[in-house]
Amino acid sequence: MQRPANLISDSSLVQETFDFVLESGGRATFTEITGSIFHLSNATEQLAASLVTDLIQNDPRFSFENSHLAIKTDEIETQSLNMIDFVVVDVEAIGSRSTPTRIIEIGACRVVQGKIVDEFETLINPELPVPRFISALTGITDEMVRSAPSFAQIAESWLTFAGDSVLAAHNSIFDITLLNQEIARVFPGCRMRNAELCTVKLARRMMPNLERHHLDALADHFGFEVSQRHRAAGDARATARVLLRLLDELEIRGVRTLSEARKLRATGSLRRSEPELAFDS
Repeated sequence: MQRPANLISDSSLVQETFDFVLESGGRATFTEITGSIFHLSNATEQLAASLVTDLIQNDPRFSFENSHLAIKTDEIETQSLNMIDFVVVDVEAIGSRSTPTRIIEIGACRVVQGKIVDEFETLINPELPVPRFISALTGITDEMVRSAPSFAQIAESWLTFAGDSVLAAHNSIFDITLLNQEIARVFPGCRMRNAELCTVKLARRMMPNLERHHLDALADHFGFEVSQRHRAAGDARATARVLLRLLDELEIRGVRTLSEARKLRATGSLRRSEPELAFDS
């Protein structure tokens, strides 16, 4: 199966190379890289170039410049927020100490220029029983997922929907990590290369005086109800509405780009920190 364009290697060596080049000002020689990453202090330029080329392969984040490797400027980081294509995603999942965590539902909304313009929604057969407490929380039962496609069957359609968008989620470390775990089962050694934005982290920085920043609390703060709570599509739509309100507030504050939004610092007195929820927020 051909690797989709928005996947990159999840190799730790590739990430170490990216971090090293970034810390070197965005550009480093092949011999510097092999000395740091492979610990080969006496590698010839030819050998160093060969090793780095084999390691990086077709990673679109890099460019080759004679004897140097450089990191390409990620234009989306400096693009105007109101022009960015966001895909807001939520997943429902099962897992325990004795079984791997698996996704049972994906819901996503495409947000463009202040509007939800498209949606993606599917149940997924995890090939494992759905625990009773998850069925009670979500309403998703074994019968519902039994006839659903496996993640492998929808992987390419999900990646096509995600495209080159910025992925946003409420507690993105949970949702996007699980998506990448599923993707690695279909495309071994790969993960999504999409830029990310976590709406719960952004809300905490922008509204530190709110006592809670989970999805229900933010929906209440912004004056809307969450329909189909604890179902992926319903939570994705609610998160998209939260994102749109946060983007409006960023515009008022003069924050214009994704990079600026990430660098935004909280103002005011922070309340006690909230624990990240294991399965949903």
